[in-house]
Amino acid sequence: MTLPAFLLRALRLRPALRPSPRAPLPGLRHGTQRRRRLAWPLLVVLAAGLAVAGTSPPAAAATATGTKAPGKQAGSSKTTRPKASTPSKARAAAARDEGAAEAVTYGGREDVMRFADEAAQRQGLDAAWARGQLERARYLPRVAQLIMPPPAGTAKNWAAYRDRFVEPVRLRAGRAFWAANAAWLALAEERWGVPPEIVVGIIGVETIYGQHMGGFRVLDALATLAFDFPSGRRDRSAFFRDELEQFLRLCRDQGLDPQAERGSFAGAMGLPQFMPSSIRQWAVDFDGDGRIDLRGSAADVIGSVAHYLAGFGWQRGLATHHAVAVPVDVADRAVLLAPDIVPTFTAQAFAERGAVLDEAGRQRAGLLALVELQNGAAAPTYVAGTANFYAITRYNWSSYYAMAVISLGEAIKAGR
Repeated sequence: MTLPAFLLRALRLRPALRPSPRAPLPGLRHGTQRRRRLAWPLLVVLAAGLAVAGTSPPAAAATATGTKAPGKQAGSSKTTRPKASTPSKARAAAARDEGAAEAVTYGGREDVMRFADEAAQRQGLDAAWARGQLERARYLPRVAQLIMPPPAGTAKNWAAYRDRFVEPVRLRAGRAFWAANAAWLALAEERWGVPPEIVVGIIGVETIYGQHMGGFRVLDALATLAFDFPSGRRDRSAFFRDELEQFLRLCRDQGLDPQAERGSFAGAMGLPQFMPSSIRQWAVDFDGDGRIDLRGSAADVIGSVAHYLAGFGWQRGLATHHAVAVPVDVADRAVLLAPDIVPTFTAQAFAERGAVLDEAGRQRAGLLALVELQNGAAAPTYVAGTANFYAITRYNWSSYYAMAVISLGEAIKAGR
């Protein structure tokens, strides 16, 4: 078969038909060489086949260069967050994000390379190694989307939030996890005073006992949030720069490959979803095998969670919260709600403001916080949080999160 004239011309003018790189984000380097090497032979094959079928050369060139249809660009505002109940979809979404962004790396950014040098000096790392890792870090548009808060006007609803976590899948998995690790849970309680239901509740809320540990490359997620934190919410880029530095140190110390570690869109890792700094500070080798493994060792996970809570003020034998009837007077209620989740008032102060605690709460010597959990259009739910309630919020700064952990743990315990 004789090649069409346009293909003969293409063979003679090969360089002119190579796909040109897309416009890069400011300061980011595009790794287009691999696509260029692959696009040319693909163009030749497609052009020959499509010419026979009557397809014009421009259509063939568009297919070869991977041009997407309008509205399908990576990072579209219509992209929705994967549901927690579909781990395969979550992994696929993360893989798509990485694939779409793999050509956008941080190697060309002077500020990133300067950060690599400074981090290496602070942490005693090899500067060339640190630079090499960050040169291959990729900007992930989806990470920048997922870190954003809910749309303005989204009503909080504790009842709906609770039902997301206290549900059959987590209850069954939680009972199985508790049964398989009862000895480690008991040992953790003996050592740090944290009851099994709290540890089990946290792991269940975080990852459903390892079913959902995140599919994003931690290096990419942390680099995206460290160097391109999105506008529209309080800037936390300094926090993520520190976590990125801690991640590099963690990988060096534990012999991990920074290019391979996977986690959440915020860079949290393992069953307990610890950030790199928390792994370095609070994770423990609870099973004594000589290494800390927050993915494969339930013992290490249990010990690390209990150790973390103890480090943030968990008190042995103290309840997490007490039932309370809020003051009728709006002004008194506002005074008690002002400190939010921080324990501030004595039981007597509660009473003086018209709040009625249960019997155990009235006998409590420590400080309490009046915690309000909104229920959409329905009346709010109120509890009096103790220092242990506050300790759980150090894991995630949210009263809703703390109550979900407590509720899930209690439900699993009741079903054992």
